[in-house]
Amino acid sequence: MKKVYDYIKKCGTYYIATYDSEYPRVRPFNTIDIFEGKLYMQTAKCKPVYHQMLKHPKIEICACKGMNWLRIQATAVFDERIEAEKHLLNACPYLMPDYMPGDGNNVVFYLKNVTATFSNFETEPEIVKF
Repeated sequence: MKKVYDYIKKCGTYYIATYDSEYPRVRPFNTIDIFEGKLYMQTAKCKPVYHQMLKHPKIEICACKGMNWLRIQATAVFDERIEAEKHLLNACPYLMPDYMPGDGNNVVFYLKNVTATFSNFETEPEIVKF
């Protein structure tokens, strides 16, 4: 999991794909944290992505750096605990002007049943599961 975290952190921006019952949806994200041995991300309850993940929690993530990329298949699990929100916001302080722990809009989620595939055009893919 640390290798996945480090790669995403290095990329800065990554993309999450969800499903809205009619079309796939892809949008950029840039939050990442490790809390209690799980990989966490953040969004807002007012955003469509939150409602899409509630209804269809299986997501895919893609992050690229140069000629290398990472694809992740996982299930998003929302964590309503204030401790999880605080930890992520401390790890991503640039979110603080817009989000506060317990504000009713901030929401964090972790990934479970993760299959992460590191790829490039020169070597065999490396698969990490957690």
